[in-house]
Amino acid sequence: MNIQKTAMITVCGRPNVGKSSLTNTLVGEKVAIVSNKAQTTRNRIYGVVNREDTQFILLDTPGLHRPKSALGDYMVKVVTASLSDVDCALLLVEPIPHVGGPEKALIARIQEEKIPCMLCINKIDTVEPAALLPVIAAYHEVWDGFDAIIPISARTGGGLEELMAELRKYAQEGPQLFPDGQTSDQPERAVCGELLREKLLLCLDKEIPHGTAVEITKFSERDSGVVDVDAVIYCEKTSHKGIIIGRQGTMLKKISTMARKDMEKFMGTQIYLETWVKVKENWRDNLNYVRSFGYRED
Repeated sequence: MNIQKTAMITVCGRPNVGKSSLTNTLVGEKVAIVSNKAQTTRNRIYGVVNREDTQFILLDTPGLHRPKSALGDYMVKVVTASLSDVDCALLLVEPIPHVGGPEKALIARIQEEKIPCMLCINKIDTVEPAALLPVIAAYHEVWDGFDAIIPISARTGGGLEELMAELRKYAQEGPQLFPDGQTSDQPERAVCGELLREKLLLCLDKEIPHGTAVEITKFSERDSGVVDVDAVIYCEKTSHKGIIIGRQGTMLKKISTMARKDMEKFMGTQIYLETWVKVKENWRDNLNYVRSFGYRED
């Protein structure tokens, strides 16, 4: 593939609008974890898409929300920093005819940075086409400076070819930034840690999964090709530890089995996964803990 242009695009929006799903669909594989819980994405993740002569780098960001912890503060800073030095912002919204606080804050930040912005209305498979008109009108009333308004469905793929054609307009002449075959900037051990955290979000209720962090303490390949992964799951309360482990270890076994299967799919080889659960009380409010788990602004 002869890449001659690149386009850096920030995908932003409130929690749960489908930013990671859209990134994964365009990349063609899972580079960002997905759940139906808010604040699933904590770090900025690059998804790489090569089309014809252009390399698109999609910056998947956490959902913009009102922070309630040191971790929340970090996530908000990631979003706002991701709107600097990019070729285009893609504001992803749901088909609701109301512009909320997070959307208004993002539009203000985009105006401040003076970057082109496309409005992308996701989940169009859930509404009738006529329902999109009041959505478009509501956003147009707040800001009439969108370069384009494109309805899509990250789930079904509807509108994505039109989206990519529109994004191509922002490509700049320049060298290929990521080699062929690389779909993300995340190291393999980081992706495996995120896959385990995704299963915690899928299997656990209420506040518990939001208070978890995963640390990969061992990531090594045997001569046979099997990869040994040791992971520590941190939670905030002793009672949460009991729930994560479950009766006779059943919940931890379920979470670990699901994560291992996804890790094997991602790595393309057999994984030997061992998991432990430890308590670090209120780690989300401790900046040192937040940083030690890899949530850094650098």
